[in-house]
Amino acid sequence: MSQAKEIRTKISSIKSTQKITKAMEMVAASKMRKAQLAMEQSRPYADSICQVIGHLAKASSKYKHRYMVQREVKRVGFIVVSTDRGLCGGLNINLFRSVVEAMVARKDKNIDSSLCLLGNRAITFFTPLGGDILAAQPHIAEKPLINDLIGIITVMLQQFDEGAIDKLYIAYNRFENTMKQTPQIQQLLPLPPLDINMPGKYWDYIYEPDADTLLAGLLERYIETQIYQAVIDNHACEQAARMVAMKSASDNAGDLMDDLQLIYNKARQAAITQEISEIVGGASAV
Repeated sequence: MSQAKEIRTKISSIKSTQKITKAMEMVAASKMRKAQLAMEQSRPYADSICQVIGHLAKASSKYKHRYMVQREVKRVGFIVVSTDRGLCGGLNINLFRSVVEAMVARKDKNIDSSLCLLGNRAITFFTPLGGDILAAQPHIAEKPLINDLIGIITVMLQQFDEGAIDKLYIAYNRFENTMKQTPQIQQLLPLPPLDINMPGKYWDYIYEPDADTLLAGLLERYIETQIYQAVIDNHACEQAARMVAMKSASDNAGDLMDDLQLIYNKARQAAITQEISEIVGGASAV
């Protein structure tokens, strides 16, 4: 019966693991709803500031801010947003694969890349590769504030202002729904053409001071908003991916216990049959 005892021990161990994965699934589901709500609440602001910048740019067509001027590209920067913890399926590795492919494609054109890393997983993945890492920030809070990201944003904007990088991208996972999270690499600088629906001649604002001054200030707020939106989008993706991964782990644990229970029953039946055969054989011998 030693084999049966070993199987019972395995079943007990898997059952304990299943309890943990079910608990993690429920926690991730709760956090996902909160993260999704925060993401949905911030998107209207991001869309509105994008629209305002588009209107001001139209109003000040002769003024070209440095963030709107295209220049020869010799080096690009990537802000990579990842998670601090694992157990969320292929969420991080799919994003990292997209970033590496983008870097390789630019390297083939003699364009170098610099990195700014947000989250422990990005730091763990890219540091051994030996790339040009300008800044790194682990331990992103579950409820990040824009002030928590100002340091990273300032570093990358200074690099762009000084001409150290000629284009700036942000790489993150975009939340589509609970089952689908899509890796995104979005250009931040120079500002790409904004898709603004102009409602005729009634789009303009009454503002003070002039449009040029406002545009200069709003462009920095726009970059901050886009990075913040990417961070909370990625957090919602993390919780959704973890919930799905933990549900899959719980289901797999259940299937494995069923298989082991069947093996246990067969082993126990074989042991009982053997004991009966020995008893019958002994009685016959007497």
